[in-house]
Amino acid sequence: MYMRINGAEVPSASAGWRDVLNPATGEVIDTIPDGTSEDVSVAVDSAESAFLKWSEKTMRERGALLFRAATMVRDDHKRLARLLTMEQGKPLREAIDEVRGFCNILEFYAGLSSQPAGDAVRLNSQGDCMVMNRPLGVCGAVIPWNMPVLIMGWKTAPALLAGNTMVLKPSSTAPLTVLSLSKTLEDAGIPHGVLNIVTGRGGSAGEAIITHPSIQKVSFTGSCATGCRIRELAGSRNKDLLLELGGSDPMIVMNDADVPKAVEGALRGRFYNAGQVCTAVKRLFVHQDIAESFISQLKVRVESLHVGNGLDPQVEMGPLNNRQQYDTLSGIMKSVKENAEGTILTGGSPLTGEGYDNGYFFEPTLVGDVAEDSSLLTGEIFGPVLPVVVFPDLDTAISQANRSPYGLGASVWTSDLATVKQVFQDVHAGIVWVNRHVTVPPEIPFGGTKESGTGRENGYRALEGYTRTKTLFLGW
Repeated sequence: MYMRINGAEVPSASAGWRDVLNPATGEVIDTIPDGTSEDVSVAVDSAESAFLKWSEKTMRERGALLFRAATMVRDDHKRLARLLTMEQGKPLREAIDEVRGFCNILEFYAGLSSQPAGDAVRLNSQGDCMVMNRPLGVCGAVIPWNMPVLIMGWKTAPALLAGNTMVLKPSSTAPLTVLSLSKTLEDAGIPHGVLNIVTGRGGSAGEAIITHPSIQKVSFTGSCATGCRIRELAGSRNKDLLLELGGSDPMIVMNDADVPKAVEGALRGRFYNAGQVCTAVKRLFVHQDIAESFISQLKVRVESLHVGNGLDPQVEMGPLNNRQQYDTLSGIMKSVKENAEGTILTGGSPLTGEGYDNGYFFEPTLVGDVAEDSSLLTGEIFGPVLPVVVFPDLDTAISQANRSPYGLGASVWTSDLATVKQVFQDVHAGIVWVNRHVTVPPEIPFGGTKESGTGRENGYRALEGYTRTKTLFLGW
């Protein structure tokens, strides 16, 4: 597979290549160029050349092309989902959902293309004022491996609809579906050079995108450590930044909750995509009145999960995406056991044996009696491990939920509106769900607070974030 720059498939200037592995089998499914700063410069030149004509199109024209692309992707969703499962590991049904989610994003922004893009203000005797939203220019994006298709949609659709062009770097472990989608966008009529894909490592191609003087805005989804590095690199260059840096979402289950519904919510919220979701349920808080029954029911459901190769239609949870993630999670769980940080209720180890030997499979895991200083509660665990904490009252639950440097999402499971109000006001999070978790439709703004980042994806606010206002003052 080649990078896509100015509508053409090109190798890296360095002539280096990287293997893309199937995380369920360890097999090499393709190779990609190991892009460099030189490749980024070529891509930026292409984006700059395409910017004027693209930005001069009306928003309706750009929206029509996004809608056409969404239709073409829907027609091809089975092939794209299979490719996504092979490179990322998630079950095929989840991959289909993600590809369809990409289409939903394009269609949502296409629908915004008829909305007014500015304001007119009457200033009486002083004159009149017109405020226009103008595109920024060339934008950059760096996306992760966990939800590559959905996050590609979050970053490209509003940027392109606003009239910007883009240079995007996918993860080296899950770049193939992104590359395929970029060609579909071009086939739908989006001009060459509007969207350019550079593959490669974060330390080379990624940093080159962040530091390139012609890139006006950088949107990044990934770890806090990398986000801090991006702030350092971009700070002196006065770039707009959108940073989504992960989370450690609390799920608070009150004693008046619908227990069976909340159990299923915890199961999906934690083990969807093998727990590799920034808004996954990463800390479960259960009221003491229902804790014994709740944990017992959840344990049965966790132990029933069918883990395996995502191409098997019976599989409910696939492997971790890469060796580094597998080793990290294995090390964390080894530390939890050795330091008595909690009681393993089920799971806790890598999966081995027939069907698992060559993949990055890990048991779905529940941990009870978790120590307050355990890494399961203080950090972000990116994998299928769920710590459970029993609490006596709502104030205690909120205090424990806020004992984290992150503030991305949170959920409360209750039938009491006063409880909902208190959680919404007091829990540190960019989004609070009630009686559900994880769902992020394109209509709603999404992002976090504290170390979970800055800026918002999705909704009209994301579109505005890819523009700058320009004011015309008419002093009659």
